[in-house]
Amino acid sequence: MVKQLITCTCSGSQTIDSEGLAAASGLQVAPPCAALCTADIGRAAQALQAEDVMIACQQEARVFADLAEELGVDPAPLVDLRDRAGWTEDDAPTLPKMAALLAEARMEITPERTVDIASEGLCLILGPEEVALEAAAQLADHLGVTVLLPSVEHLPEDRRFDVTVGRLRKAQGALGGFSVSLDAVQELVPGGRGAFTLSAPRDGGTAECDIILDLTGGTPLFPAHEKREGYLRADPAHAPAVAAAVMAASHLVGTFEKPLYVRAEPLLCAHSRAGQTGCTRCLDLCPTGAILPAGEHVSIDPMICAGCGACSSACPSGAISYDAPPVDETLRRVQLLAQSYLAAGGRDPRLLVVDAHGSEMIRLAARYGRGLPADVVPMEMAAIGAFGHAEAVAALAAGFARVSLLPGPRAEADALAAEVALAAAIGAGRVELLDIADPDALSDRLYDTTPEPVTHQPVRPIGTRRQVTRQAARALHGPAETLPLPDGAPYGAVLVDTDACTLCLSCVSLCPSGALGDNPDLPQLRFQEDACLQCGLCANVCPEDAITYEPRLNLEDTALDQVVLNEEEPFACIECGALFGVKSTVERVTEKLAAHAMFAGGDKIKLIQMCDDCRVNAQYHSENNPFSGVERPRVRTTDDYLSKRRDH
Repeated sequence: MVKQLITCTCSGSQTIDSEGLAAASGLQVAPPCAALCTADIGRAAQALQAEDVMIACQQEARVFADLAEELGVDPAPLVDLRDRAGWTEDDAPTLPKMAALLAEARMEITPERTVDIASEGLCLILGPEEVALEAAAQLADHLGVTVLLPSVEHLPEDRRFDVTVGRLRKAQGALGGFSVSLDAVQELVPGGRGAFTLSAPRDGGTAECDIILDLTGGTPLFPAHEKREGYLRADPAHAPAVAAAVMAASHLVGTFEKPLYVRAEPLLCAHSRAGQTGCTRCLDLCPTGAILPAGEHVSIDPMICAGCGACSSACPSGAISYDAPPVDETLRRVQLLAQSYLAAGGRDPRLLVVDAHGSEMIRLAARYGRGLPADVVPMEMAAIGAFGHAEAVAALAAGFARVSLLPGPRAEADALAAEVALAAAIGAGRVELLDIADPDALSDRLYDTTPEPVTHQPVRPIGTRRQVTRQAARALHGPAETLPLPDGAPYGAVLVDTDACTLCLSCVSLCPSGALGDNPDLPQLRFQEDACLQCGLCANVCPEDAITYEPRLNLEDTALDQVVLNEEEPFACIECGALFGVKSTVERVTEKLAAHAMFAGGDKIKLIQMCDDCRVNAQYHSENNPFSGVERPRVRTTDDYLSKRRDH
C-alpha cells in the first residue's frame, strides 16, 4: 500500500505543490527535490528502503529499477506527473490533473491472464535463393532452419540447414504452432558423389514450424501480418529490413507468455440461430482472422488474437469482452480520474485517450512544445480499440466535458471511427477522433478547443456495457429522450409491417436476447426495446419480410417494458370453442385449401378450423382413421390349443 510520494522539479522545470498533493491524495508528500535521478539519488535510495513509496518519474525508470536491485528491494511504482501535467504552457492550476493522475497510478490493477507458448526455434525461411540462403546461414547456429525455395540453380552444401524446393499453398497458426501445406515439393538428396540432387516433386506435403521468415516480397501470408506473432516479413531488396528480421527471428526461442486478451461467453452470442446468420460485427472487424463462426456462436483463437479490442467494443450482447484489462476496470479508471480531478477543485476536465504511440507524442509535445492544457487528462490504453462508445459515454457521465481519442498507426481506424460516431451521437457530439501525427499540432488542437461546461450531476454507472451506456445517457439527457443513432448501432427498435406480418412467430423463436416474445393466450408479437441487439436475425428469418429496424436509444422507462407490435383476433375452434391460432390466417388457409383434393368431400376441411385436441379426436373417429393400423390377430387361449388337439 503506497503511503509516500517522492517528487522532483526536474532541475526546476516544473512546479510541484507538495502540500496540495498531500491534501488531495492522503499521501505523505515531502517538499520536492531538484534532481532525484542524479544529485538527490540518495533520497531515492532512502525512500526505496522504507518501502510503501511511489516515485513521480517514469523517464528514469531504469535508474530507479537498478537502484532497487542494488539495494535488494522491490522496485517502486512510478507515475509520470511531469510530461502529462508539469510541463505545460497553460497558466491554469495543474494540481487537479496531478491529483487525478496520482489516484489512477495507485489503483489496483488486475493481473493479466496468460498462456505459455513454447518455441523450439524451428524456422521456415521463404524467399529467393540468394537472400533466403544467406539468412539461413546467419540463423543456422541459433535456430533449426529449413529454406523453401521456388527454384534453385546451385544447391548449397551447407548441411547446417535444410533446403526444400516447392510452392507454399497454405499457412496457418502463430508463434510456436505454424502449419504449412506445400505443393511440388522436392527434397534435397545429400547422398552420392558430386553435387546434391533433388527428389521427384510431389503435392500435398505438410510441415510444422515455430517461426516463419518471409523474404519473398510478395503478398503477406496472413491478414494484418504485422500482428501475427512469429511471422516476420521483410523486403528482400532492402538489406537493413532483412537484417532486422533475421535478428528478430534469432530471439524467438524459448517459452513466452501470451496474454489472453478477450473473454468469451458463447451463450450470449447472437451470431446465428437455426442456420440463420445474425450478428457478424466481430467477424467483420477482426483484423487477424482470429474469430470464426462456430455454429450458433463464434470462436476465438487466442494464439492468433492480437488484442486490438475492436470485437469487445462492437459486441452488442457482451459475448466478447476485453480482459487485458477487463472492461469494468477501464470504466473504474475513467471514473476515478474524473472524481479525483473534480475533488481537487478542478472544473470541466477533458479526457484524452491514447495508446503507447500517443503517450510518446505527449512526451515530445511536453519536452519541446506547449505540452497539454491543464484541463486535459491523458489516459493510456494498451489497446485503444477497447475504448468503445460505452466507455466514452461513461466518461462524459462521470464529469468529463469532452472525450478525445488519439489512435496510433497500429490501431484499427475503421472500427474506432464507428465507435466514436456512435459515442458522439449519444454524447451530444462531445466525443471526437483525432487524426493527428504531429505533437505540436496535437497541442495546438487541444489549446484551441474550448469544451462546453458540464451541467449535469456526475454519475458513475455500473453493470454491463449496455447498462452503463443507458445509465450514462440518461444522466446526460434525462429520462424522457430518444436519441437517433447511426446505422448499424446495437440499440434500436424493431418495426413490423402489420399488413404483411402473419404472426407466425418465427422471429420470437430465434431472438437471442428475448427482446421479441409472444403471448401464450393471444396471438400477439411483443417487444422489449432495451433488450434488442439489432442483430438482424428476426429480419433474416421473417418469411414475409415484415421486419425492419430503427437505430435509436430510447431512454424512457417504456423501453424496459414489453409492448405489442402486432396482434390479431384469435380463431375459435368450431367444436369446443377454444381459442387458437390467428383468425385471419385460419380463414385464409381454409379458403386456399377448400378446392384441394386432400380436403374434397365430407367435412375434411373442418379439420383446419379445429384446435389440436378436437382435430385429433375427429380424425380418430373418422371413417378412414389415420391412427388405426391393420386388425390385430386374436389372442389364442387354452381352449384353442385343446380344440386343435381334438381335431387331430
